[in-house]
Amino acid sequence: MSLFFIALLPPPDIQDDVNQIKQYFADNYASRHAQKSPPHITLQPPFEWAHRDMSQLESSILEFANQQQLLPITLSGFAAFAPRVIYIDVVRSQELLTLQRDLTAHVEASLGIVDKVGKTRPFAPHMTVAFRDLTRQNFQAAWAEFENRQLYFEFTADKLTLLIHDGRRWNIKSEFGFLGVNSQ
Repeated sequence: MSLFFIALLPPPDIQDDVNQIKQYFADNYASRHAQKSPPHITLQPPFEWAHRDMSQLESSILEFANQQQLLPITLSGFAAFAPRVIYIDVVRSQELLTLQRDLTAHVEASLGIVDKVGKTRPFAPHMTVAFRDLTRQNFQAAWAEFENRQLYFEFTADKLTLLIHDGRRWNIKSEFGFLGVNSQ
């Protein structure tokens, strides 16, 4: 069994910028945990899956992705889940909310993967830059610095990404292109 999650990843240039922000949090606020995954918007939170059933998992995600349209994504400013998480805010669009709802329903129906916590609260799309190891004191200082900081990116999401945990960090396992987009 391994841990996986499904996400939208921004293009490499935006990932580079977000990784610089994560590095800033590591250097200035001793928060390194966000560096253990590429910049992403989680759609299906971590779940366990057996390696022997990998083809079933990947074919189900591919089937879903192949039915999806390109999705405009806007990242705008910073927000927080006080007192431990600071993130880049993802503008909530109906298309994004629908994609996440449909994906979680699809993996539950086709694979039996259930996000129990997600069923109890609304989807809050975000791109984490500091969490878990951010102390309350450092959160207060960092939030004072980032609360009103400007940031704005737009990109078009054209694929779902399946990430796998190797025991230390999250790595890309596979990518699944949306309708009309070739997978890599």
